[in-house]
Amino acid sequence: MSGEGMTAVSEPVQLTVPQMLAQLQGTDTSLRYYAAWWLGKFGLETATVAERQAIVSALMMALADEADRTELGGYPLRRNAARALGKLGDRQAVPALIECLRCEDFYVREAAAIALGQLGDPQAIAPLQALLEGGVAMARLVPGRPHLVQPVEAVIESLGQLGATEAIALIEPFLAHEMPRVQFAAARALFQLTGAAEYGDRLLAALNSEDVQLRRTALLDLGAMGYLPAAEAILQAGVEASFKLIALHGILSQQLRQAAPAEQTLSLFQGLDQLL
Repeated sequence: MSGEGMTAVSEPVQLTVPQMLAQLQGTDTSLRYYAAWWLGKFGLETATVAERQAIVSALMMALADEADRTELGGYPLRRNAARALGKLGDRQAVPALIECLRCEDFYVREAAAIALGQLGDPQAIAPLQALLEGGVAMARLVPGRPHLVQPVEAVIESLGQLGATEAIALIEPFLAHEMPRVQFAAARALFQLTGAAEYGDRLLAALNSEDVQLRRTALLDLGAMGYLPAAEAILQAGVEASFKLIALHGILSQQLRQAAPAEQTLSLFQGLDQLL
C-alpha cells in the first residue's frame, strides 16, 4: 500500500535519566519541576548506581533552589524535590530534608515531613517533634490561607511511621483538634505507636461520616496503619473502589509482614478479588 495520504504516527518519546537530570539542572523552571517529579517516580527503574547517586545529589541541590518561586513566596521545585527524595529511599537526603523543615513555605515543610517519615531515619524524630511545639493551640489556620501554621497532619503521621514512642504525649492532644483530618492523623499514629485498638476504632467509626472526603481519608489511614478489623467495613464503605483497593492493599501488606494467620490473609485476598 502506498504511503501517500497516510498520516505518519510518531513514536512516543522515551525519556531517560540523563535527559531528566540535565533538565533538572537547566534554567526552565517548569521543566525543572517536571524533571524532579519524573526522577522521583521513574528515576530508579533504569538508573545505574552512578546515576542513582547523581539523582539524589541533584534533588538535594534543588531543595535550596531560589529561582522557582510563586507570587505568594512558595518554592514549587523544592516541594517536588522533597517528595521525590522521600520516594527514592536514600537516607543521605535526611539532613537536607530536616533543614527544609525550617523553610518559610508551608508546603515545603509538609513535603519534607512526609519524606522524612518515608525514609525512616530516627534522627528526624526530634526536628519533627519541634514542629508540634505549642500543641493544639498553635495548630490554627493561617489567616487568608487554606492551611495551618504547621503541617501537623504530615508531622504526626511521620512520627507514627518512625515509631517515635517518645512523641505519644505530644500527639495525644491532637485527637481533640478541630479538624477531623488532624484527629485522624493522631489516631493513626497513636495506633502505630501503641497498638491500642481504641485508635483504630475511632477511624473505623469515621467510615460512617456523611462527608465522603472524610470517609476517604479515614479509609486510607486504616489501610496505612494495617488495621485488620477494618477490612470488612472498608469493603462496605461508601467510597470509590480505587480507594478501597489502596486501603486493603495496605492492610494486606502489613499482615504479610507480620505473618498473619492464613485464614485472615485469605479473607483479604477475597476482598480484593471482589473489587477487581
